[in-house]
Amino acid sequence: VRLVESGGGLVQPGGSLLLACTISGGPFEYLDMGWFRQTPGKEREFVATIRRTSGSTFYFGAAKGRARISRDNVNGTIYLQMSNLRPEDTAMYFCAADLGIGWTNGYWGQGTQVTVSS
Repeated sequence: VRLVESGGGLVQPGGSLLLACTISGGPFEYLDMGWFRQTPGKEREFVATIRRTSGSTFYFGAAKGRARISRDNVNGTIYLQMSNLRPEDTAMYFCAADLGIGWTNGYWGQGTQVTVSS
């Protein structure tokens, strides 16, 4: 199973971005999916998750109100749209698939760097 993130880069404060994560080689439609982020010296933190069947979404921390997670089960892709970006949103963003035994033990992508700076 392989997860590949894309869409990171340099964004100005107040701007927006759209990240994508494509999963291949696995039963995507049966997996809860999520976005996480991490900055050097800090623990990885949840950004948003989306359930496999209901499509229910959950948002965490500073991303609440500024993030939107969605999934395309046909194309095996999840998205993270974030708006009103702040310098503190600068991080490596990862997507992950939950196998039901904890996110840490799931499938993870390599990450895509997002830098918010003027």
